[in-house]
Amino acid sequence: MADILTRGIARNGRVRVFACDTTALVNVAQVKHGLWPVASAALGRTMSVGCMMGSMLKSENEKITIEINGGGPMGTIMVDAHHDGSVRGFVADPEHHYIYNDTNKLAVGVAVGRDGYLKVIKDMGLKQAFTGQVELQTGEIGDDFAYYFAVSEQTPSAVSVGVLVDTDASVIASGGFIIQMLPDATEEDIVYIENKLNGFPTVSSLIADGKTPKDMIDMIFEDYEELETCELSFSCNCSRERCYRVLGTLPKEDLLAMIEEDHGCDMHCEYCSSTYHFEEKELREIYDYLVIKEKTHA
Repeated sequence: MADILTRGIARNGRVRVFACDTTALVNVAQVKHGLWPVASAALGRTMSVGCMMGSMLKSENEKITIEINGGGPMGTIMVDAHHDGSVRGFVADPEHHYIYNDTNKLAVGVAVGRDGYLKVIKDMGLKQAFTGQVELQTGEIGDDFAYYFAVSEQTPSAVSVGVLVDTDASVIASGGFIIQMLPDATEEDIVYIENKLNGFPTVSSLIADGKTPKDMIDMIFEDYEELETCELSFSCNCSRERCYRVLGTLPKEDLLAMIEEDHGCDMHCEYCSSTYHFEEKELREIYDYLVIKEKTHA
């Protein structure tokens, strides 16, 4: 079943809502990166928010990049998301396992840490990208994004994300929702949402029970008006051709070292774990081209 995102409005247009099921794409990430359960939970939560923030963009040429580093043992989390529902991401060190003793739940906050930052870069095709950054509050991802929206974008928001991982490390359920107050939202709207979310089931449990993103929103709002639904997918735009072009930007000395010492090279994409091998002959072609180009412009 395809992953789905729905977005719309509620409370007579004073609140906007986003909800998603990201189970399949987080499973893809788990397999590609060999994620341990707590890494699946951390990356899955971040990718869910990335998908929803990607749907807030205006065109397919725009991109959201999320970077989280809380000083924890898992290191940096990186996620790219686009308006068309494509997303990719990785964690620096996925092989850690932490559980909270009192709840027996995955200790995402311990793995991520809270002594660090959450950064969002919006590339809207302009000369300079918009960058917003806040200090991490809990490392649990959802609370940190709620804080980011309030501080960096001045938009009061409720953010709920969750990932349920099986004993074999596969992902049973993953998804989330974001509820944001628009400028004309009232105190009554805020109280209504707070009351509805008080004791609300976890997103991962709802998805595991077969609830769709729209089902989750309908549990909160009686007047939800859906504006758009789109499919989501794990998708990386890396390719051998892109890597070839990158090699052409390296200093000649580095290329010569790869030729004479390594007799080739491998280029690895952190986002999707793909590796592209280049033979010595291919590197020599790039090197010779750079030499000729340098002489021509001398």
